[in-house]
Amino acid sequence: MNEEIEELRDRIRQHDVAYYVHNRPTITDAQYDRLFRRLTELEAEHPELVTPDSPTQRVGAPPAEGFGTVRHSLPMLSLANAFDLEELRAFDRRVTQSLGVPAVTYVAEPKLDGLSVELVYERGEFVRGSTRGDGEAGEDVTGNLRTVRGIPLRLAVDAPPSLLEVRGEVYVEMAAFDRLNAARTREGLEPFANPRNFAAGSLRQLDPGVTASRPLRFFAYDLGRAEGIEIDSQRRLLAYLPRVGIPANPLHEVCHGIEPAIAFFDQLLAQRENLPYEADGVVVKVDDLAARGRLGQVSRSPRWAIAAKFPAQSGITVLRDIIVQVGRTGTLTPVAILAPVRVRGVEIRHATLHNEDEIARKDLRIGDRVTVQRAGDVIPQVVGPLTARRDGSERRFVMPDLCPACGHPVYREEGAVARRCVNLSCPARLKESIRHFVSRGGLDVDGFGIKLIDQLVERGLVTRVSAIFGLDAETLSGLERMGPTSAANLLAALERSKSVSLSRLLFALGIPEVGEHAARTLAAAFETLEQLANASQEALEAVHDIGPRTADGIRAFFGDAGNRNLLAELEAAGLRITSPRPDAMGASLRGLRIVLTGTLDCMTRSEAKARIAALGGEVPSTLSRRTSFVVVGENPGSKVQRAHDLGVPTLSEAQFLSLLEGHVPPRAA
Repeated sequence: MNEEIEELRDRIRQHDVAYYVHNRPTITDAQYDRLFRRLTELEAEHPELVTPDSPTQRVGAPPAEGFGTVRHSLPMLSLANAFDLEELRAFDRRVTQSLGVPAVTYVAEPKLDGLSVELVYERGEFVRGSTRGDGEAGEDVTGNLRTVRGIPLRLAVDAPPSLLEVRGEVYVEMAAFDRLNAARTREGLEPFANPRNFAAGSLRQLDPGVTASRPLRFFAYDLGRAEGIEIDSQRRLLAYLPRVGIPANPLHEVCHGIEPAIAFFDQLLAQRENLPYEADGVVVKVDDLAARGRLGQVSRSPRWAIAAKFPAQSGITVLRDIIVQVGRTGTLTPVAILAPVRVRGVEIRHATLHNEDEIARKDLRIGDRVTVQRAGDVIPQVVGPLTARRDGSERRFVMPDLCPACGHPVYREEGAVARRCVNLSCPARLKESIRHFVSRGGLDVDGFGIKLIDQLVERGLVTRVSAIFGLDAETLSGLERMGPTSAANLLAALERSKSVSLSRLLFALGIPEVGEHAARTLAAAFETLEQLANASQEALEAVHDIGPRTADGIRAFFGDAGNRNLLAELEAAGLRITSPRPDAMGASLRGLRIVLTGTLDCMTRSEAKARIAALGGEVPSTLSRRTSFVVVGENPGSKVQRAHDLGVPTLSEAQFLSLLEGHVPPRAA
């Protein structure tokens, strides 16, 4: 019996590889279904023989209560964009000049419009899967990724690598997406908005059974860490992955120089409407992995790759009205209300118009027929009016002198493009401030949605951001869709959020120009919140990636009496910064070149780099005899052996922390 079960599993895996990896099915759907049904019956009769990697176990996990967090061993970087061919050529010039060569070989691949994920295989078994998240950490969606039939649960190789971290895109083919939407329309259901949101939403279902019912596909395009294999180029990677059963897009081109990559871009643009999936551009990557290491990265993007974006596609519709929204900083933003129009599979009903000067520049009037596009194939944008089709009924828009949310007078500073409401009690400002404060990048308070925020503010239950920590079960239970259980869960989430890292708090506070990346950089560079609040302009600008504009915003924020009061209120409510923060040691690492390998327990790789840089050290991506130390975390790569070969000292995590505190270890391996 065991032999028949194993034979059925092997046959099904082979047919899966033929269908999903090579796009060459070897049997009919009916024949496949009979094999699968037979395996299911045998495993039901002999449950002791069921294994986690059996094809029947793609839908086996119970619904989850939420997603845990997975920290990537190497950051999943985002790509810089090129919006025209000259920007692509400028990228090539930077690469060739940095490498000191006349020309570089690239690999060009379609940029799929889906959701980026990481798959982790240990000794050939799929053990963990996560979303890209913020690049440093993502959501644990292992159970859902197991249901995606193109993702092998076991690698199709007799001697698999001990570790293989595969990055790729979960997507849906257009034909399957259209069939699904047609069926939903027939059933009177709202169709899915677009393939990207469909893929992302399907993968974030708490019930893996729902994910399994969705026609998701997967293409791999990169590696994280790998042990037990040697791959030195992108082209070899794309050849290796299908051999072990992992789908990779066969539509790619090896380009000797940038002009062949541009030719591939033009070819794909011409074929765009006939591609089986949504693609919004072409990714151009340096082929040689060693060269990538020498090029390194800037901020959150690699210097060795770029996304050449396709021109936006457009549609024509009617500008029905212009309304004004108020943001958390009090900025009044005009928003176009449009007659629904579909552009690249997405129905567009609203689009920001930015400010009154932009409306005047484009000469937009209510009632105009306008051209609409998706900037970067994502953000809805009103390009301009079709003035020849005006009939005289169109109306000019006038920005209000009073805030539409609170009736307080608004003002426009000299030289500024935006009008602002300066009323700190404005309900619209408060709503947006709370929404930002509890968002995933901030305190990440689960269950604190916008409808709840609306009720709390509109009923006068919360008049300051800090007041959310004063909510009680009785108050919450009296709100719509908030029974005793929901209220208890929310209060527990609020209590958990009181222990927060410095970087998350800095983002949550909504300091001008401080996003998630800048917040992490600042948290790594300053010892305490108080030290940051008192930092001079020069000290702020000395931090890597913090420019004059960001420094101005930080100083203005902490110089405001209302913001200082807010921080005092949060402290009184029990908010505590719990994450470790670096010590300010001047330039104690000046002249030292420190290479990192493996995963550290106490901080992310980006935080470690920021702490080294803040103390004057350098963090090169490659190891050489000039390297001062190699910091060795968990699951290190081949750099450890190379360090020994070169005579470069290695440091444990504890020794690294001691180094940051100013205690330089002896130079001994």
